[in-house]
Amino acid sequence: MSQLRIEVTLAGQKIALATSAEHEPLLRAACTLVDEQIQLAINGGNRSIERASMMAALKIAGDLITLKNAVPETNAQGTTSGTNSEDMIRLQAEIKSLEDQVDTLMQTLSLPGTPRPIVP
Repeated sequence: MSQLRIEVTLAGQKIALATSAEHEPLLRAACTLVDEQIQLAINGGNRSIERASMMAALKIAGDLITLKNAVPETNAQGTTSGTNSEDMIRLQAEIKSLEDQVDTLMQTLSLPGTPRPIVP
């Protein structure tokens, strides 16, 4: 699987990320979602990128947990009651992929040192 580098903007900062061509659209969509949540946190009064990023991560994690709780568990035969098991497997894989991307982005956004103020 060939790696390519893409550039995204999060909280006004350009960040280069490595991904595969297959995962690029999902990574870009995840970055857009994360950036939107960071901007909401900033507009809500958070004064540092780190704090706004943590608030965005908590919001997205809460959304993922809510989604996971809404997805019925599969039984031992790999089927779910009243739902298409292939759709459920696909959704669970997408959730796992999003969780991994959020983890990776949070590591990228974990900047050393003291929180920096956001300059309007």
